[in-house]
Amino acid sequence: MYLADHVFKVSWIKTLYLYHSQPVWYQFITATFCHASWSHLSSNLFFLYIFGKLVEEEEGNFALWIFYILTGVGANLVSWLVLPRNVVSIGASGAVFGLFAVSVLVKMSWDWRKILEVLILGQFVVEKVMEAAQASANIGGGYAMQNVNHIAHLSGALIGVFLIWLLSSVPSSTDDIK
Repeated sequence: MYLADHVFKVSWIKTLYLYHSQPVWYQFITATFCHASWSHLSSNLFFLYIFGKLVEEEEGNFALWIFYILTGVGANLVSWLVLPRNVVSIGASGAVFGLFAVSVLVKMSWDWRKILEVLILGQFVVEKVMEAAQASANIGGGYAMQNVNHIAHLSGALIGVFLIWLLSSVPSSTDDIK
């Protein structure tokens, strides 16, 4: 997408962005695959590699895609509901923040290695979520947003937490045996 948009200048790619003034249903999904700049794309890919790999190791490839799509779409939906109508949302940050949260929560167990991973990752995730929350509180400040959708970051992480909570409350087949 990035090459088509920024290198080859394919004009219809911009229809995949989430335009808050007149959103189309598919833009809530496609915007998570579009990026504003090379640094935007590369930072999302870096964190997607780290946290996506952790989720994939614990939950599998299909679950990784489901978490990515649900947290990305959810983050875009919350952004659309909260932010002004002149905003355009693009990027995977909401989904990546969702995977941050999911990666920490799925690693939780009493194995000392996993506890160490949770402590290290948890500190990082909590720090980033708190930064997003603090930046989100400055919405009225105009330029304080600096073209970064902090609402998507925060809501992506919260949706990740909600999804793990929802899945943990579903009885497993081993619960029936007891």
